[in-house]
Amino acid sequence: MDDPTRRKLILGMMALPVSGIAAAAIPTPSASEGPFYPTPTMRYDDVDNDLVRITGEVERAGGEVVRLSGRVLDSNGNPLPSARVEIWQCDVGGRYLHRGDRGSRPRDRAFQGFGHDLTGADGAYTFRTIKPVIYPGRTPHIHVKVLLGNRERLTTQFYLPDHPANASDWLYQRIPVELRERVTMNFVATDGEPAARLDLVI
Repeated sequence: MDDPTRRKLILGMMALPVSGIAAAAIPTPSASEGPFYPTPTMRYDDVDNDLVRITGEVERAGGEVVRLSGRVLDSNGNPLPSARVEIWQCDVGGRYLHRGDRGSRPRDRAFQGFGHDLTGADGAYTFRTIKPVIYPGRTPHIHVKVLLGNRERLTTQFYLPDHPANASDWLYQRIPVELRERVTMNFVATDGEPAARLDLVI
């Protein structure tokens, strides 16, 4: 197959809906870890997959509570069990759970800031968190990391669709247009909290 034909085939596959084996064959685009990945000593003792409730605290985190779920898959579309999926993000006031964040606004003490989930046999992960907000200099985003055993396999960031700040966000703009849907959280209304689903292909 000559190069132009191969290129057209690849671009055509990228344009397919994000579902099934065809989509699973395209790895999730990676992104910078950023400066505020909280090390273990910075995290709360509660590091589960519900970031809006901290064990022992009465208050719920501020912000719009949402559900985030999906599967961790290999490039053939097979689920990867026992993968550790981590997320971290700033709170509703734009503060990270990190000693290096010197923002002036008070930190939301009811927001966990960092959490993780372990995938089951079907590769599924799920989180309860808040819809991301603008951080100074960045469009709203959620940081995501996937580890298998002790090996980091993917670090990326999830974004909101059509947010005005996406156009000026240098990290978002580095993602090829045809791959942006792979890291876009399209929240839909449910009987409970808005939910978005994104598979992570490594």
